[in-house]
Amino acid sequence: MSTQITGIGVGHGIAVGPALRMPDPIGEPPDVESQLEALDEYARVEEALTAVTDELVDLGRRAGGDAEGILEAQSLMAQDPAVVDDIRQRVGDGKTAERSVYEAYEGYARVLEGLGDNPAARGADVRDVARRVIARLRGVALPAVPQSETPFVLVAYDLAPADTATLDLSKVLALVTRDGSNASHTAILARNKNIVAIVGAAGSDVIVNGQTVIVDAESGQVVTDPDLAALAVAAERGGRVIAPRPLTPGALSDGTPVPLLANVGSPEEAAPAVALGAEGVGLFRTEFLYLDARSAPSVELQRSRYRDLMSAFAGRKVVVRVLDAGADKQLAFLGHTHEENPALGRRGIRALREHEDVLRDQLTALVGAQSDTGAELWVMAPMVADVDETAYFVSLARSLGLGTVGVTVEVPAAAVLADQVVPLCDFVSIGTNDLTQYTLAADRMLGLVAQYQDPWHPAVLRLIKLIGDAGHASHTPVGVCGEAASDPLMAIVLVGLGAEDLSMSPGAIGDVRAALAGVTLARARELAERTLTQTSAAAARAVVAEALA
Repeated sequence: MSTQITGIGVGHGIAVGPALRMPDPIGEPPDVESQLEALDEYARVEEALTAVTDELVDLGRRAGGDAEGILEAQSLMAQDPAVVDDIRQRVGDGKTAERSVYEAYEGYARVLEGLGDNPAARGADVRDVARRVIARLRGVALPAVPQSETPFVLVAYDLAPADTATLDLSKVLALVTRDGSNASHTAILARNKNIVAIVGAAGSDVIVNGQTVIVDAESGQVVTDPDLAALAVAAERGGRVIAPRPLTPGALSDGTPVPLLANVGSPEEAAPAVALGAEGVGLFRTEFLYLDARSAPSVELQRSRYRDLMSAFAGRKVVVRVLDAGADKQLAFLGHTHEENPALGRRGIRALREHEDVLRDQLTALVGAQSDTGAELWVMAPMVADVDETAYFVSLARSLGLGTVGVTVEVPAAAVLADQVVPLCDFVSIGTNDLTQYTLAADRMLGLVAQYQDPWHPAVLRLIKLIGDAGHASHTPVGVCGEAASDPLMAIVLVGLGAEDLSMSPGAIGDVRAALAGVTLARARELAERTLTQTSAAAARAVVAEALA
């Protein structure tokens, strides 16, 4: 008999196939007294925490893209000083390593869940770290995604970021999870990978292996044992929806163009971005060439790798951000040493300015790659704070032969001084991730302040408006290259605040294109104005969602 299960759809796709269930997660360790000395028990914890940290970092590097940042952030949870101290104290009280890890991370997860939707979504990441550490302590393997010779729908209580990031997309037709929200990392990565998914499907426990299911993300419905009529409708919609949407240029309903670009981190990500409808590259992160190097790469090597990327976008816009080292990306050849607060230290243009030879080589390589490919190259500097840094970079880049030079605005000082900074550039791009971090004084890598990591906050939106207004006044193009552009509702607001193009994870382009096509520029501006008068991120988001419901 057919049944319907309701959850939260991710995207607009539909898929049909047999279900395979993920094995149940590792259970709660018993609360028993340890038979070891506290020092020996804690030594086991230290080894397990280090191993899990290294494992998550390695998985992130192999997955690349947005998954790398998510998994690196999760790896930091395995070394969070407050949680580690909590574990040490519990071990000192006589608890086993397994129980101490479980209780400490469970407490951390519950704190996050008490702070609202976005932090609550991170609770799943915290619990996944605990499960990995406990599995290491027990010497057992974690439950893994089932293997199958034929495509299937994966059903699980929830998926860890590492599981979602490493899925075999040739086999997994869709995801259904009992837990999770639209803000969970499962949802974010599913959206980025263009996977049909439904999260928070509380009734999905009844789905059994081999059962045929329809997963309709647009309606948020999972249909088990569908009849022939339902299968026929799904097949018809599948041909229309799962296939890539028409790759028309991004635009509003009144015809205002809004180019939709891709954020990429290596040349290998270019072809998939084109397939998903990217009209160009709005952020090419060049750090991949530097992170594992003992010295700066040669001009010839850089030129070759930049050429690989630009060849996929010949004749189209490619925005390259020069090396953004520092913070979580420390490089010895840039003189990086230990800093108490590296996010506020020698990163971005500050480090490059002190090592101008590295910057000159990179800019020279970019000029060469442009001449090799005919791409429309735009180059920008990271972490610029004021007029002096802007003028320095723009002057140097132009002197080396670059024609379109700009900066990323992600430091609040540059936003406040937008009327001075923006006119010096050929374009500016707003980095919403760091702009949010610095505006709300909340380290984006620290889960305990995750509730502040929300670009919908009116303080962030007001800064974006300052930048948009400065661009309009000086006729300087303004774009957005932060994760906020991947949110279809936020995309409308960003355009209303003055953004003329949006760059995002390639998997989000289809949904953003559809959202923008439903509003005029006047409507986008009206909605943006409403957000500026709200008192919280939740209120700003709600006022737009309600207006467009």
